[in-house]
Amino acid sequence: MEKSVAFCTLGCKVNQYETDAMREMFVSGGYEVKEFSEPASVYVINTCTVTNMADRKSRQMLHRARKKNPGSIIVAVGCYVQAAGDQLKADDMVDIVIGNNMKNQVVRVVEQYMKDSGRMAESQKAWIPDIAHEQDYESMTITTVSEHTRAYIKIQDGCNQFCSYCIIPYARGRVRSRRMEDILDEVSRLISNGYKEIVLTGIHISSYGLDFDHGASEKAEEDYGPFKNSALIDLIEALSSVEGLERIRLGSLEPRIITEEFAARLCRIPQICPHFHLSLQSGCDATLKRMNRHYTTELYLEKCQLLRNYFDRPALTTDVIVGFPGETDEEFSMTEAFLEKVHFADMHIFKYSRRQGTKAAVMPGQVDPQIQTIRSDRLLELAARMHEDYLENCRDQEQQVLIEEETEIHGARYMTGHSRNYIRCAFQQEGLSPNMIVAGRINTSLKLNEDFVFCKIID
Repeated sequence: MEKSVAFCTLGCKVNQYETDAMREMFVSGGYEVKEFSEPASVYVINTCTVTNMADRKSRQMLHRARKKNPGSIIVAVGCYVQAAGDQLKADDMVDIVIGNNMKNQVVRVVEQYMKDSGRMAESQKAWIPDIAHEQDYESMTITTVSEHTRAYIKIQDGCNQFCSYCIIPYARGRVRSRRMEDILDEVSRLISNGYKEIVLTGIHISSYGLDFDHGASEKAEEDYGPFKNSALIDLIEALSSVEGLERIRLGSLEPRIITEEFAARLCRIPQICPHFHLSLQSGCDATLKRMNRHYTTELYLEKCQLLRNYFDRPALTTDVIVGFPGETDEEFSMTEAFLEKVHFADMHIFKYSRRQGTKAAVMPGQVDPQIQTIRSDRLLELAARMHEDYLENCRDQEQQVLIEEETEIHGARYMTGHSRNYIRCAFQQEGLSPNMIVAGRINTSLKLNEDFVFCKIID
């Protein structure tokens, strides 16, 4: 069989970035890229471990690749590999396992495996670092991405927060930041290849640069405060000078990074999209404390107000976990009332998933799944109402929409894309094509479906 490779990516946008980078490495090595459903000589599954369900999905995809392609090389990389360790090394369905911070070695490892005709010692098949002690950012880069109009740019890896429900700091390690020069070079290449919007992503982007000046240590966080450095806003300001870059969007932000200075500097950057995802998780202070979140609802609300002071109708979005261990009816009601008070543009609602290896997994007061479902349904209804309110509030606002693709809605063809504040807009207009930015106004009385709202071109 010819040298060919197929990829399967599970989990977050960071994983997708890393898959895009690995894809370019294989292409440079002379491999033809195939669809995962097609025959290939190598299959790379970039795994996820954020929940027990993610672990199960990762195992399923590895076993599916082996079952359909018994003669191919099956490579497991990423977070599930890092968390599963010896368990995955012993899995006959997998030929090579590569943990985090070593994905840039994937082609070399596969080539060595081929050279040795698969007779490598078991210790040579497993490349899993001691992630807790990794200090260097893993060098990876891209020139194209799987999406056609926006590029996700990985700027850091790791997390120092250790929320009680989260396994990711154990799978990704401590904060490691990418050099600003490397980011600027990559963005410049992508813009020259036609991309107009970038999204800064990472495991915890608010910690970007924390390791530059003080080292990613608990002592440094105690002395300096984890988000008092200005590296992230410095990076954004530097990116704004890249010629041809029209939009900068930020991934999930830690609420504590939103200071008066941060918001003031941010609003002076014309490319910034006024869409801010501030992860909340609960609107009850007692629950936040059990989650080991390092802010209160009062502080969170203050940060939202800062953004609203500096931006015109910004889209504030968030994540919420329902049914966290110990969450009573009263605590849930407090969360519901707080969400209504903030009045988000959109929310992602998750039912708590017990993740082995975390502190929350052994906490007393695990909430019945049926109660979780009832609470989740209530917040989903609230999220839908608040989203409608946000759309109505933006009715007279000029929307700059990046056209992404043609979409069929109720039998009609529309050109669709996202506004700067992340409203999904649909146009019925001749002459529009992907990667164009057009001005329009939304018509809230003509909501096409739960995803798209009709937008009319401004002449």
